[in-house]
This record gives sequence, structure tokens and C-alpha cells, in this order.
Amino acid sequence: MQSTDLGNKESGKIWHRKPSPATRDGIIVNIIHNTSDYHPKVLRFLNVAFDGTGDCLIAGDHQGNIYVFDLYGNRFNLVQRTAQACTALAFNLRRKSEFLVALADYSVKCFDTVTKELVSWMRGHESSVFSISVHASGKYAITTSSDTAQLWDLDTFQRKRKLNILQSVGIQKVFFLPLSNTILSCFKDNSIFAWECDTLFCKYQLPAPPESSSILYKVFAVTRDGRILAAGGKSNHLHLWCLEARQLFRIIQMPTKVRAIRHLEFLPDSFDAGSNQVLGVLSQDGIMRFINIQTCKLLFEIGSLDEGISSSAISPHGRYIASIMENGSLNIYSVQALTQEINKPPPPLVKVIEDLPKNKLSSSDLKRKVTSGRVQQPAKSRESKIQTRILKQDLTGDFESKKNELPDGLNKKRLQILLKGYGEYPTKYRMFIWRSLLQLPENHTAFSSLIDKGTHVAFLNLQKKYPIKSRKLLRVLQRTLSALAHWSVIFSDTPYLPLLAFPFVKLFQNNQLICFEVIATLIINWCQHWFEYFPNPPINILSMIENVLAFHDKELLQHFIDHDITSQFFFHHRNNLDINVVIRQVYHLMETTPTDIHPDSMLNVFVALTKGQYPVFNQYPKFIVDYQTQEQERIRNDELDYLRERQTVEDMQAKVDQQRVEDEAWYQKQELLRQAEETRREMLLQEEEKMIQQRQRLAAVKRQLKVKEMHLQDAARRRFLKLQQDQREMELRRLDDEIGRKVYMRDQEIAATARDLEMRQLELESQKRLYEKNLTENQEAVAKEMRADADAYRRKVDLEEHMFHKLIEAGETQSQKTQKWKEAEGKELRLRSAKKASALSDASRKWFLKQEINAAVEHAENPCHKEEPRFQNEQEDLSCLPRTSQLNDSSEMDPSTQISLNRRAVEWDTTGQNLIEKVRNLRQRLTARARHRCQTPHLLAA
Repeated sequence: MQSTDLGNKESGKIWHRKPSPATRDGIIVNIIHNTSDYHPKVLRFLNVAFDGTGDCLIAGDHQGNIYVFDLYGNRFNLVQRTAQACTALAFNLRRKSEFLVALADYSVKCFDTVTKELVSWMRGHESSVFSISVHASGKYAITTSSDTAQLWDLDTFQRKRKLNILQSVGIQKVFFLPLSNTILSCFKDNSIFAWECDTLFCKYQLPAPPESSSILYKVFAVTRDGRILAAGGKSNHLHLWCLEARQLFRIIQMPTKVRAIRHLEFLPDSFDAGSNQVLGVLSQDGIMRFINIQTCKLLFEIGSLDEGISSSAISPHGRYIASIMENGSLNIYSVQALTQEINKPPPPLVKVIEDLPKNKLSSSDLKRKVTSGRVQQPAKSRESKIQTRILKQDLTGDFESKKNELPDGLNKKRLQILLKGYGEYPTKYRMFIWRSLLQLPENHTAFSSLIDKGTHVAFLNLQKKYPIKSRKLLRVLQRTLSALAHWSVIFSDTPYLPLLAFPFVKLFQNNQLICFEVIATLIINWCQHWFEYFPNPPINILSMIENVLAFHDKELLQHFIDHDITSQFFFHHRNNLDINVVIRQVYHLMETTPTDIHPDSMLNVFVALTKGQYPVFNQYPKFIVDYQTQEQERIRNDELDYLRERQTVEDMQAKVDQQRVEDEAWYQKQELLRQAEETRREMLLQEEEKMIQQRQRLAAVKRQLKVKEMHLQDAARRRFLKLQQDQREMELRRLDDEIGRKVYMRDQEIAATARDLEMRQLELESQKRLYEKNLTENQEAVAKEMRADADAYRRKVDLEEHMFHKLIEAGETQSQKTQKWKEAEGKELRLRSAKKASALSDASRKWFLKQEINAAVEHAENPCHKEEPRFQNEQEDLSCLPRTSQLNDSSEMDPSTQISLNRRAVEWDTTGQNLIEKVRNLRQRLTARARHRCQTPHLLAA
């Protein structure tokens, strides 16, 4: 058997080598979940369910961890952490990756195993959900709790219907029948109803089971074809119902070891067309037995007394069985391995006690015995050996002759020697040895009949007198005491019985049958003659004890007598002492006590409980006990009457109180509604005030924003104007720079032109001198004969030139005088007028010089050229000269200055006209002279 520990892993392999399940147990793998924290602990699995294919199953532990185990792919995955225990699971939905889980907070959730996300959350239950049934189509689901059942639509996850019942009835289970639209509801009063899924119309109700085998149904199972219903409960009987005929057709009695059935489930088979024949029955001992419901043979079983099963689930194809063990682990079984040796002959353990035909029989015909079938057992158990051995001893009658021989090969004498030598039996075999020494019969049927009678009325309120922390221990003690009271009436009135039984209950709390039989054996053998003087103390036993005390310790007895302490009062005080010393002292008393006062002379030898039925215990005054019982019954009936009357009064008072509470609640509700209305009105007023304040604040904010916007616009406007002003100033500076640059360039050009003119003038003068020299030389060479005329003419020319120079010098003198006057006037008036006048004078002078130089050069180069058009050009050029009046800025002068300047300008114009006339006359003469010179060489050549 392989074992896999999930630990803290979220995924991994289920088994690490190919599984080979043994025929003996059929276990494929054992899955445990241990944490590796600082304090390691085992996380117990609580529920398990298969999907529709049967190859995957889902399991949840008590901390809410939900795992998916893929048996085909050998993988497991942690798909959800719900942080709370799950109470039910379902994995056969229409969407294969989704599953339903019922949690401890009464809710049902749907998760997806692939995305690991929450699909839906369904609420509505007020107690824990213990069952989830899914329709064959996967469209609907029924969730069942103790007080209600709810039908859900798994497409919309909305609740369609809700089944409400009386609280006193209670629901056992509500589930879908396979391959049909029928819902079967089973209640705690054994009533079973069939409903139509769509209309919820009641189709039928099953009749009540026969009184001869009436049990309270707690678990149910249906075959795959939906025809047979199996029901069981707190008994070893199984009821098989035919749902088509709607009647009980068979009652199967399980082995005597089975006292209660905890779970039922049919084992599917691929070849039975849904009419399943094998039924798995999980009993209270943790063993799940699989029987054939037709032949009533035990086929195989899983689980054991040491490793019991808590719950199981079978895959839809019938290949695997998943069982949650009592230790919290998960076992996966192979059905194929378990069914390999079915044909081996087993001992008869199962028998059919009722087999009902199709027609209805009377109650007298129901009780009939049939032969038991041979069943298969995987391995011969120790219990079967014990049964066989006891049977042989009963048949031969040698059991009574062998006094010291005990069952299972034990010897009483050897056990006594062992006990005296070691003081105790080995812990491992102690229970087994004492069960053999006390020769417990293990009457399962008789004990079940005592338990089935329920809790005795004398121990209904046991928890009030003996508050025990463990509820399980309290239940076991209550059941054991009730079984003793049902066995013998005397024990219902024995006040010290709980104290006597509690140590054994605590020791045998997991096996109530052994506990009951040990206490019964102890009462029969070690409590002899205790109840002969009931309800008084056992005077005979106390007298015997007083005689033994008088023999062994007279001083102690005298001390008791002196203090008036009799054997009928009991004092107890817990002291720490060595139990071995006490046991040795008891052995010493047993050995040294004389025979006449020895307890053996009054007590009978050990008598074991009889097999089959327990012996009748009547060692008590029956009439006293019966009288007390009658009185107690009468008192109890009176008390019940009183309680009923008080209950009636309390019910009436409760109704009155409830009515008053309802009225008060109604008034309070009205007051609350009024207060709520006022509160809402105040809230509305406050909200309106807040709205008004918000509007005011909004208006203020709007105003602020508007003002801010205006400020921003004004700032933007000012910034734009400043930008324009800066641009204009920049443009003006650029224009000023451009004007300054042009003025500077003009001044440079003027200066350069002046320098060029000066250089040109120097060149012209040098050319003139050279020309004059050459002309003189030519004249001397050519016209010596005309020297006289030339001298005369030269004198005339010199005179004219002298006069011309004089005129020029006079003009220059006059110009200097005018310039000085203008400078004086400019200093008096403004420097600007002086500069303009000086510029005019310079321009006139330069123009005259330029014209004269040009004329002279032209005359020198072309003496015979006509000069008339030139004078017209000269006049045009003179007309282009600026006037003095145009240079004066009248806006910047006062009237007197303006008059003075006008006068000077008129004088200057007159002087200029005169100079122009003189220049014209000089040019005419020079022209005539040149013409004459041009004609003279021709004449000379002729």
C-alpha cells in the first residue's frame, strides 16, 4: 500500500510507482495531509465526491482546503481555500470544471477547478447543509439541512423552491432519483414522499413499514435505474422498497456485529443496466460490507476495527471507492482487486428474514426464516475462530469441566500467577485478557434491544447532576446507565450507580457493549447481596465487613464505636497513596481472615453472563422496588400533569407575552417609523441646506473664477500690449540703427567721393599741365610765324583766365564770408541750418569745379566738338541743385531768423546767377577760341 502526504504542496503526483492493490484490502493509495508547521498536526478530510466520469474526485478537509484528485492522470491539485470546514460536496455538475461546496457558515458556494475562482454564492439555510443532490442533467441541485430543503437553478444560481416543515418532524434527506424528474423526500418520522421536479406535485407516498421490523430510517440509497430504494437506521435490518410497486419487498438482516447503519450506497456495474445488485453497507464499527441484495451473500468488506471508515463514495462507473477513515486520511480502493476472490466459500453471516412478494401479505406472513447464503470473507478473522471454538465446547460439554481453561487458549491459573508477579497485565493485551477472564458473551442483539429502548427517564437530566465536559463521554454514560436500568429496574433508583459505572465508561467509551457487560458482570459478582435490604444499606455485607475489621484492627473499630460511627455512614476524602500497598494489604486480609468470617463463606463463586440473553437480575426486594417504582411513576405522572398544566399556562402566558411583545413591537415599530420619518425629514432639510450652501459656495467659486478669469485676461492684455510696445520700440531702435548705419554709409561714401574727386582733380590738373605743356610745345613748333598773333591771343587768354580766376577767387571769398556768416547765424540759431548752408555751398562749389573740369577735359580731347547741348544739360543740372529756401526748416526758427535767412538766400541766389552768367560768357569765349584753334591747323596745312 502506497501512502502520499500532501503536506504544503499545492499540486503533485498521487502515487510515485504503479499501484498494485492487494486482494486482501484493495487499497490503491492512502492519502494523508500533515502540516509541517512548528506544531505539526493532521488535517482531517471530511467529505469526498466523484465527478461524472468517475476518474476524478474532490475532497475537503476541516480547514477548508479542497483538493481535486485525477486518478487517470495521477495528479492532485489544490483548487480552493475556503478557510472553514466543508459539510457537503457535489462534483457532477453540467459544467464539468465546477463543483458545489457547503460550508460551516450555512452557505453554499460554486467554484471552478480550472480558474480557481468563485462562480456563485448561494445563501438561505439557517443550519448546516449535510446533503447536496444534483439532477441527472446537471441543471438543478437540492441542498438539504435539518430544517429545510431548497431547489436551485444551477444556470442562474437562483433559488426556485423551498421546502419548509415542522420543527418537530425534521428532514433526513431530500434527493433526486436517477434518470428521472422525481424528488424523494425522507423525514425523521419515516414518511417518504415522491414529488414531480417541475411542478412539485406529490406523486405518491410510501406506506409505513411493518411493526415487526420497524426502524427509524436515517440513511438511503437508490439504484441507478431508480427502481429500488434501500433504507437503514439504528438497527441491523435493511429495508428494500420497490418504487414502482410502492411497497416493501425485502428485509435483510445484517450480521449481529452490525448494530447501526451509517451509510448506504449501491455499487454500479457496467452490465446490469442500472439495476444494481451490490449494496455497500457502512456500520457503526467502521467496516463497510458489500452484499448482494438478491442472494444476500457478503461479497467483500473494507475497513477494520483498527482502521474504521467514516464515510465513503463510489465512482459512477464502479471502479473506485473513496473512503474517509476515522483517522482523517483518505483511502482509494480498487473494486476490481476486491472482487477477484468472490467465489471463495465464506461462513454464513447474512440471512434474509423477510422476503415480500409482489402482492401484499399479512403481518403473520412477513416473519419467515430463510436459509443463509454462503458468503466470502477475505481473511478468516479472530472472531470467527472464537465462535467456532465456543460452539465446539458447547457441543461437547467440556467447558464446565475445564475450570481454568479460558477462550483463545488462555489459562486462568497462569494469568493469576502473572498478575501476582507483575501486579498488572501488559497494556497491549490488558483489555483482551480481562474480556477473557470475565468471559463476556458479547450479546449484540440483546444489548441492541436494550439500547433501542432509548434513554431511561431516570437519566434524562443526568448532565445536571453530573456535568461532564466531554459530550461523547456523557452520551456513553447515559446510554450505559439506561441499558442497566432497562435490564433491571433496581438500577434506575440506585443513586451511586453513575459513580460506579463512570470509570468503566471512560475506559470502554469506544465499545459500549463491552462497557455494559463489564459493569453487569461486576454487579452480579462483586456486588452480591448489595440490594437485599434496598433502599436501606446492605446490613449483611456491612456486618461482614465489621467482623473482618474487628478481627484485624480492634482499636480502629473501638475508635469508630467511641465516636458513634457505624458501618452505615460513609465518609470519603481523596488522599494520595500507593495502590500497590493497598492491593498487598487486601491480599494479606484475604489470606489471614478466618474461614467463619471470611467473605467467601457468604459470597458465591464467579458467574459469567449468559450467552444470547442476559440473566434476570432480581436480587432485591421486588415489592419495595415495585412500590417505589409505582410511587415514582405516580409522582412522575403527577409531575407530568403538573408540567403539562404548567406548560399550558406557560403557553398561554407565552402567547399573552408574545401578543404583548408583538403589540409592543408594533408600537415600537410605529415609533421607529415615525422617528425614521422625522429623521428622514431632518436629513432632507439638512440635505437641502447643504445643497443651498453648496450652491452658494459654487456661486462664490464661480465668481472667484470669473474674477480670476478677468484678471488673467487683463494680465494677458497688458502683457500683449507690453509685447507690442517692446516690438515697436525694437522696430524703432532697428530703424534708428538702420538710419544711423545709412547716415554713416552716406558719410563714408561722401568722404570717399570727396577723396576720389580730389584725386581726380589732381589728375586733371596734372593732365592739364601736361596738355598745356604739350600744347605750348606744339604751338611753338607749328606756329612760330604766328607768334605775334598767338602772343596777342595768349595775352588775351591770360587776361581772360586771370579774370576767370579772379572771379573764382571772388566767389570763393564770398563763399567763405557767407559760410562764416552762416556759422555765426547757426551758432545763434541752430547748428543744423549752418550745416545745411555749408553743404549747399560745398555742393555748388564742387559742381562748378566738376563742370569746369569736365568742360576743360572735353575741350582738350575734342576741341572741335559742339558744345550747345552741354549747356542745356548744365542748365538742367543747375536746376537740380537745392535751394537755400528748401534747406531751411521754418518750423524750427523764429520769425526774425526766418526773415534773415530768406534775405540771405535771396542774396545768395542773386550772386549765384551772376556767377553763372559769367561762367557762360567765359565758356562761349573759350569755345570760340577752340574753334579758331581748330581752323588754324587746317589753314597751316593748306
